Amino acid sequence: MTTRAADDVEELLASSVAILERLIAFPTVSADSNLPLIEFVRGYLAENGVTSELFPDAAGMKASLWATIGDASSAGIVLSGHTDVVPVAGQSWTRPPFALTDEGERLYGRGTADMKGFLACVLAMVPVLAAHRLPLPVHLAFSYDEEIGCLGVRPMLEEIAKREPKPLGVVIGEPTSGRPVTAHKGKLAMRCDVVGRACHSAHTPDGVNAVEKAARLIVAIEDLAHDFAERGPRDDRFDPPFSTAQTGVVAGGISVNVVPSRCSFSFEARSTDERELDRFLEAVSVKAARDVLPAMRAGAPEADVRFELLTRYPGLRSAEDDAVVALAIAASGESQTGVISFGSEGGLFAAAGIPAVVCGPGSMDQGHKPDEYVTREELRRCLRFLQGIATRLAEGWPAA
Repeated sequence: MTTRAADDVEELLASSVAILERLIAFPTVSADSNLPLIEFVRGYLAENGVTSELFPDAAGMKASLWATIGDASSAGIVLSGHTDVVPVAGQSWTRPPFALTDEGERLYGRGTADMKGFLACVLAMVPVLAAHRLPLPVHLAFSYDEEIGCLGVRPMLEEIAKREPKPLGVVIGEPTSGRPVTAHKGKLAMRCDVVGRACHSAHTPDGVNAVEKAARLIVAIEDLAHDFAERGPRDDRFDPPFSTAQTGVVAGGISVNVVPSRCSFSFEARSTDERELDRFLEAVSVKAARDVLPAMRAGAPEADVRFELLTRYPGLRSAEDDAVVALAIAASGESQTGVISFGSEGGLFAAAGIPAVVCGPGSMDQGHKPDEYVTREELRRCLRFLQGIATRLAEGWPAA
C-alpha cells in the first residue's frame, strides 16, 4: 500500500467531517448512555465488511467496541479512543455543544478535540484499510467512561489481553496536537464522607459540624498540594513539573440554622510516581484518624470519616525504543516525543502488556472548555498520520 495523494487527503477530510458531525450529535456525556453512538459505529463498520464485538457495562447502558480489520490471527496495531465527553452544564457556550458548527477552519462542538475528532479520522480510514490486505491487522478499541477514571476500557482490555496473539502496540488518539507522547501522570481520585451530629444552630455545642470537620481535611489536602510543589519530586518535562492535588466537589448541609450532620467531598492527586499517590492518601487518612475523628467522637460517638476509592489509573512511561513509539514518530513526521500532564488509557494498556503511545488531533487547550473546537488542518494531519501507519504496516513493520 502506498500513501494516498494529497487530493485524496481532502476526500478523507470531507468524510471525517461528515462522520464527526454524526458523532458530535450523540450527547455521550459520561452520565448518559453511549449506545446510540456505538450502534452507529457498529453499523458503519458492518457496511465496510468489518465485524465488531461489544463489551457492555453491568447495567447494559454503555458499551465498549472492539473491531479488527484484517487477519485477527496475526498480531497488529490498536487505534484507541473513548466515546464519552465531559458535561456542558454550567459552561457558557455560544454555539450548540451537540451539533457540529462548521466555521471554515474551525469545527466546534463538545468532543471535537477530546476526542471524537480522532474517532472520525479513524472511521474515515476504515474503507481504505479494509480495501488493502495489510500483513498485520488494525484493531479499533472505542471505550466509555474514560472521563470519569478510565473505567470502560478495563473489561474490554482484560479480555483482549488474554487473547493470542497480543497486539504489538496501541495508539491512543487523545489531543496532543499530533505529537507522539510517551509519558503522562497517574491519578488517584477519592470520595470522603464525614458524618457528624445535627442540632439547632442555636445550640451548636450539642452537635458536630460535618462541614467544618470536612473543611479541615480539605485544607490538609491543599497543604499537601503545596508540599508537592515545594518539596516533592520534580520532572521538568511536565507542566506542572510536580505532583498535584485538589478538592473538586463538596456537598453538605441542609439549612443555615441546622448544624450539618453530613458532608462529602471528592478529591484527587496526580503524579508521575505511584508511590507519591500512596503517600498522599496515607497522609490524608492519618489526618482524619488522628486529628479530626477523635474530636468528633468526643461529642458524638457515632461520628465517622469514611473514604471510598473512585478511580485510580497508572501513569504512562513508554520506552523510546518501543516499536509502537518508533512507528508513531515515523508516521507523524515528528523528530521527538513529548509528555502530557492529563491522563489517558495508555497506562492501562501498558500494564496489560500492550505498549502505548498517545497521539491525536487537537489540543487540550480547547478540550473541556465551552466552544471546544478542532481545526481542519489538525484533522488533515491526523489522516496523514494514520496513512503513515498503514504504509509502514504494508512495508513490514515492525521488522522494517
